[in-house]
Amino acid sequence: MTTFDEREQGFERKFALDQELEFKAAARRNRLLGEWAAGLMGLATAEEYARAVVKSDFEQPGDDDVFRKVYEDLKGSGVSIGEGEVRMKMAELLAQAREQIKAGE
Repeated sequence: MTTFDEREQGFERKFALDQELEFKAAARRNRLLGEWAAGLMGLATAEEYARAVVKSDFEQPGDDDVFRKVYEDLKGSGVSIGEGEVRMKMAELLAQAREQIKAGE
C-alpha cells in the first residue's frame, strides 16, 4: 500500500468519524431541545416529549422537521415565542451538544 492510499484511508476514517459525531450531536441537541420545550409548555412528561422530538428528525433531511414540530407544539400550547428564538435555541443547544460529545459526556 502506498503512502497516498494510507493517507486517503485516513481521511475517509476521519470523515466517517466526523459524520458519526455530528449525528450524535444532532440527536443530543434534539433531546435537549425537547426537554427545553417541554419545560416551556409545562409538560410533566419531558422525557417522552424529548423522544418524540428526536424521532421527528427522521421525517425529512435537515433540521426543518424538528424546528416545525417544536415551534408548532409551542404555539399550540399557548407559548408566545418567535421562530428566531427557537432557531437560536437550536443553534445554542447544538454547540452545547457538540461540547458534551467531545468531553465524553
